[in-house]
Amino acid sequence: MFKKIEIWILYLVVLLGIPVIIGFGSVVRQEIIGGTKLGRISKTSLFFAEIPSKIMKIASLNNDLQVEDRFPSLDGFNGTPNSNESYLLLSRYDGEQKEGIVELVDLTNFKVLHTWNPDIDAFNKSVQKIDEFKYLKRDANNSRYLLSHPNLLKDGGLVFQYTSPLRKIDSCSNLIFQNQHDLFHHSLETDMQGDIWVASYMYPQSLPIEKVGRFTQYEFDFFDDAIVKLSPDGEILFQKSVSQIFIDNGLEYLLFSIGDEGFKRDPIHLNDIQPVDFNSQFWKKGDLFLSLRHQSMILLYRPSSNKIIWKGTGPFFHQHDVNILNDHTISVFNNNSKDFVNGDVVDGNNEVIIYNFKNNKYSSYLRESLIKNDVKTITGGRSKILENGDLLLEESNYSRTLYLNSDGSLRWTHVNRSRNGKVYLNAWSRILYSESDIQNVKNFLLSKEKCNE
Repeated sequence: MFKKIEIWILYLVVLLGIPVIIGFGSVVRQEIIGGTKLGRISKTSLFFAEIPSKIMKIASLNNDLQVEDRFPSLDGFNGTPNSNESYLLLSRYDGEQKEGIVELVDLTNFKVLHTWNPDIDAFNKSVQKIDEFKYLKRDANNSRYLLSHPNLLKDGGLVFQYTSPLRKIDSCSNLIFQNQHDLFHHSLETDMQGDIWVASYMYPQSLPIEKVGRFTQYEFDFFDDAIVKLSPDGEILFQKSVSQIFIDNGLEYLLFSIGDEGFKRDPIHLNDIQPVDFNSQFWKKGDLFLSLRHQSMILLYRPSSNKIIWKGTGPFFHQHDVNILNDHTISVFNNNSKDFVNGDVVDGNNEVIIYNFKNNKYSSYLRESLIKNDVKTITGGRSKILENGDLLLEESNYSRTLYLNSDGSLRWTHVNRSRNGKVYLNAWSRILYSESDIQNVKNFLLSKEKCNE
């Protein structure tokens, strides 16, 4: 049926194909590094080179919001409600509605007091789909969007992001603003003045082109993580590249000196910014604690002088969520995940690490309880030690939230299970328990009645 091909012809085709492949790769590289000599030729070559990755991306979109079901016997809230007044901003993907939502949950009875479910597709329509927002409609549409680390502000507005514009909505889920300066990501915190601190990807990159290049497609970019401060109205008040902070403070070797792996596109991975609201022996009001996952490092940074005051690289690996406990201690959620030969794995269990600035010592908080409850998220993860010593944890990879009493006993859990039996992602929920938090909730509940009119 098929004619035999002489072996020398096959060898000739392979031999002639080598320079074609090399040439094609060279043309694609010109487009990636921002070269302009070849014009449409390089752009067209890059388009064809991206086809396999785009097909894989589309094929994976329907599955990455569902997580492994490690706890088949758990569904929703299980356990004893809190005795003290407190609330949970539960951010999760609703497997029934196929949308991301935020629920305000009363933790004294587990009742949902309010649900935010904004129309993300409507918000996206006003965003120009170019540069870093080119794939916003595909990757962050209504059926794929999570309202990540939502924060309830004093004025009743809810702010959130999901590697997207920073958005603020009212109690009726109507849009108040969306800041499109850059893509915002990871944690959202507010300071005593009510200003918002959040991470972003600076685009185009602030670092020189000869160091990090200039790419035409966002997914190939050097991630130029930045610290951003915004007003409650969404106006940018401060922005600084963390990579530039490294360079300014003599730490450039941590960015561009990584052995034989080649150029690293995400050397920082800023996942938390914690503003300092009071002076102490070890920091000043206005300082920032930063969690840098890919450096396994916590920084104390002073924006007023552009100086790194302290850096911690203690017994934590790929950590998240740094919190200030008092005037001399901080806590850190230690993922304890390590890049071994078969990939990134949790080496044992997660931990909540406490660092004491007075004696320069680290300790592990309720360690045996985390081991007993087998808390082991590789990525993500949140922890909050309350004033009474209780501990809230989010095991992000498995959408399990745990509340431990101060003695280490398990009080309650929540697993984001849908009626179809599948478990879907959580997106960094937040406990509201302080006097100011509770007052914000009460003010919000009074104002939200207008949505029912």
